[in-house]
Amino acid sequence: MTTLIESEEHKALRSAVSALGNRYGRDYLTRTLAEGKPLTELWSEAGKLGYLGVNLPETYGGGGGGITELSIVLEELGAAGSPLLMLVVSPAICGTVIARFGTEAQKRDWLPGLADGTRLMAFGITEPDAGSNSHRITTTARRDGADWLLTGRKVFISGVDMADAVLIVGRTEDARTGRLKPCLFIVPTDAPGFQKRPIDMELKAAEKQFELVLDDVRLPADALVGDEDAGLLQLFAGLNPERVMTAAFAIGMGRYALGRAIEYARDRTVWKTPIGAHQAIAHPLAQAHIDLELARLMMQKAARLYDAGDDIGAGEAANMAKYAAGEACVKAVDQAVHTLGGNGLTREYGLASLITAARVARIAPVSREMILNYVSHQSLGLPKSY
Repeated sequence: MTTLIESEEHKALRSAVSALGNRYGRDYLTRTLAEGKPLTELWSEAGKLGYLGVNLPETYGGGGGGITELSIVLEELGAAGSPLLMLVVSPAICGTVIARFGTEAQKRDWLPGLADGTRLMAFGITEPDAGSNSHRITTTARRDGADWLLTGRKVFISGVDMADAVLIVGRTEDARTGRLKPCLFIVPTDAPGFQKRPIDMELKAAEKQFELVLDDVRLPADALVGDEDAGLLQLFAGLNPERVMTAAFAIGMGRYALGRAIEYARDRTVWKTPIGAHQAIAHPLAQAHIDLELARLMMQKAARLYDAGDDIGAGEAANMAKYAAGEACVKAVDQAVHTLGGNGLTREYGLASLITAARVARIAPVSREMILNYVSHQSLGLPKSY
């Protein structure tokens, strides 16, 4: 693993989180999934050690770092076989948005709990007919006196059953133009009119997916996060970290699969030599390692640009990092399973389940095709077809 561009502090963080992850490992995740439970013990311990809130301000109980540090945490937990998907959502998206744009009261109320893991917030943007296209979101908020009334639907919202609230992306009407603009609202999961329904997923994960129905959910004025007129600026303040963290999730998973394959290829002997001595086995694993390393470099670039306040530069790099990591993860998992042959499909080795899980980084939070659209339009200046 290349660590030449990392500081000693980052190397120490990586080592410490790796040690925590390896104390739990893939067996913990598999056992907990079989019991139908969330990864509460790992989440709680990571929170107590300060890892969940490493990106949040010290003033509110965080570590004072950024997405750079939080991506290290998720990558290393994933490389140990026990990734925490809600790291992408609660501290990275919701914590970042509140830290950057929330009121002082919102920061005091939410950030300490998000940092130590005692409170959890989900994020709701995706809709049945809009996907993640913020311009087609139909969840709307209208004023009713001093309050807001929120109505709409969301799908594929992670971890709602564990969350105290959901940061909902809705739209409000601009009084000057009549057009709808995106806004963010903190919606408690026990609010009247808030309904959640689990989605039956073939993919088995500790974090369940939900469809939400918001039926005139009444919210106080202070449920609005940030400026009503800031719109997309605030939204992408959360979406860029989401892409970086998705890359970390994918890289960690790819590293875990590759590690199992390398261990097997060193030991498994057919004829007179370990199978890892044969280039047909060794070279694809080496290529997978190279792809993961390259994806990590782009992820690090995106995280550092974001932490430096370059939202535009971070947007391009974060999309590229997410794309590269998703592709690298799928290839690494596929090659790992292929290296083990029949053993790669057994429960004993625990790789077969990753075949499906690896696809998540290609699909969510935005498809690889939409990232290619972004790069072709924004980076290359090519015209749109839509």
